[in-house]
Amino acid sequence: MTGMVALYIFMLAAFTGYEVISRVPVILHTPLMSGSNFVHGIVLVGAMVALGSAHTPLEKTIGFIGVLLGAGNAVGGYVVTERMLEMFKSSGRAAQERRAHGQDARAGSAAMDGDERARSQPKRPP
Repeated sequence: MTGMVALYIFMLAAFTGYEVISRVPVILHTPLMSGSNFVHGIVLVGAMVALGSAHTPLEKTIGFIGVLLGAGNAVGGYVVTERMLEMFKSSGRAAQERRAHGQDARAGSAAMDGDERARSQPKRPP
């Protein structure tokens, strides 16, 4: 395969990937992230196979960089998926955790609003 054919295939794959991903509804991003993490794992295995069959120092360097990037991509995908799944947990449990750590801003602002209302109302004579 010549360099021009490889470049053409790469450009076509990049364009197709962009067009497919840009049309995905928001609700499907989490399941697709899990699927893409599987693909990143396959890419990592392919990079390790390529590194194992490398002979020259340039091939070994490129293979090593490929393994590093593939591993980073796979791990990063799982981290992002975990963070996205955290968003879908029940809000009641999250609010309890925030209150336990003293981070519930709504409770503090509601108490402050009540104090401000009491101070702002004019005092009536008895």
